[in-house]
Amino acid sequence: MKKTWGVVFYTPERKNKTVTIFDTTLRDGEQTPGVTIPVEKKIEIAYQLDKLGVDAIEAGFPISSPGDKEAVKRIAGLGLSSDICGLARSVIKDIDACIDCDVDMIHAFIPTSDIQREHTIRKTREETLSAAVDVVDYIKSHGFKCMFSPMDATRTDFDYLVQVSKAVKNTGCDIVNIPDTVGVMVPTATYKLVQELCQQVDMKYDVHCHNDFGLANANSITAIEAGASQVQVTVNGIGERAGNASLAEVVMALTSIYGYKTNIKTEYLTETSRLVERITGVKMPPTIPIVGDNAFSHESGIHTQGVLEKSATFEPGIMTPEMVGQKRRIVLGKHAGKHAVLKNLENAGIVPNDEQLQEILAKIKEIGDRGKTVTDADLYVVASIVLGKRGIDEAIKLNEVSVMTGNRVTPTAVIRADINGKEMIAAGTGVGPVDAALGAVEKIVGDTKFKVQDFSIEAISGGADSLAKVTITLENEKGKTVTAKSANADIVMASVEALVNAMNALFTMD
Repeated sequence: MKKTWGVVFYTPERKNKTVTIFDTTLRDGEQTPGVTIPVEKKIEIAYQLDKLGVDAIEAGFPISSPGDKEAVKRIAGLGLSSDICGLARSVIKDIDACIDCDVDMIHAFIPTSDIQREHTIRKTREETLSAAVDVVDYIKSHGFKCMFSPMDATRTDFDYLVQVSKAVKNTGCDIVNIPDTVGVMVPTATYKLVQELCQQVDMKYDVHCHNDFGLANANSITAIEAGASQVQVTVNGIGERAGNASLAEVVMALTSIYGYKTNIKTEYLTETSRLVERITGVKMPPTIPIVGDNAFSHESGIHTQGVLEKSATFEPGIMTPEMVGQKRRIVLGKHAGKHAVLKNLENAGIVPNDEQLQEILAKIKEIGDRGKTVTDADLYVVASIVLGKRGIDEAIKLNEVSVMTGNRVTPTAVIRADINGKEMIAAGTGVGPVDAALGAVEKIVGDTKFKVQDFSIEAISGGADSLAKVTITLENEKGKTVTAKSANADIVMASVEALVNAMNALFTMD
């Protein structure tokens, strides 16, 4: 077999390893600065995590607030397949709050590093060890699974860490979590720590890595390689400070590169990411791996040519967009090649000759050189000019948009438009004026089903009268997608115009 460094091959024994995925999005998500998740939204996320297949969900910190306790209790009562866990300090009232929620597992923690122990709980090593044993004993005596965390384990004296781990194991602890609380580990040190701890104390280990130096994913994966069997992750890597290890990235590395098994249904990863993004308001950059808008997008000529011929040329191959609920996108811009332009035109039923294709490509590059994003709608307009045909079919032509909103009024929008030459009118309500207007437009087209895949609003200039640019990606019932945009000082008008542009483009493709 030819030897390359791009893919590392592991023995069949390693490939048979199963890794448990412990999700802490509901706990760590609220520790993200500026993020508060209402109870009903926590329940929505919990259902999605269960659908995704996570083994355990840390639903919150019941003692921290009445709202958090309510959320944990209600999630524990949903009858989900995932184990539901409550977080607690090594304090009896914290444990009782978790017991009151009827969770499946209680996760207790206490600081064990000298710096945290001396400056937060002000206990000696002996007092800390005694508190750890007492809390584990209390949890197990009440019939609950127990996870114990020696908090700041990676800055804890190793001999003391071993002592604490042995003590809680002997008390009946089910799993010890090793937190890199301030994200100071590197993969080589993580491997050595976990490997030596496994040798010293034979039990199930879990890791919880923070991302202060951007190493949370690498440390989590290395810990599993070294002997840990469970990893704590969050959707989109959200969490306090720089966040935590990312569920999607860790899972796909473990399964696609290492060949390990998890219970995650990876086709729901992107869907889950977008749900959490919408609920938390923490926008993910397009370059975020696995679930980002650009994760399977290609613009460069040589890239698109290769991907269209064989996807593994400029994609990992061992991970495809379909595996994670994504779609491959060929993006047009100044770096685009003729293969990308031709592919997008063919999707719309437009077949230019070689000379026309070169002219269309030149105009697309000209638009890109001006710093503008080239949407599908832009491409169709350019093609129509070059081919001497009319542009995008205006199946929908806006005549009037009226919106009523206020602090005591349900946002309502009325749309009047010509649909294939016939004037139609429709009204819609929504959570805001934009939502109401988009709903009215969708009503006007009747049975045709559209799904908004992506919607973004950007202020082009500063000030209260800033020009708003709306970009929307729309998918029809046949799975075809287009991107369109509009700019207007009125954000509602910009949104409606962008949606109508996208719908017209999809009608043209059909």
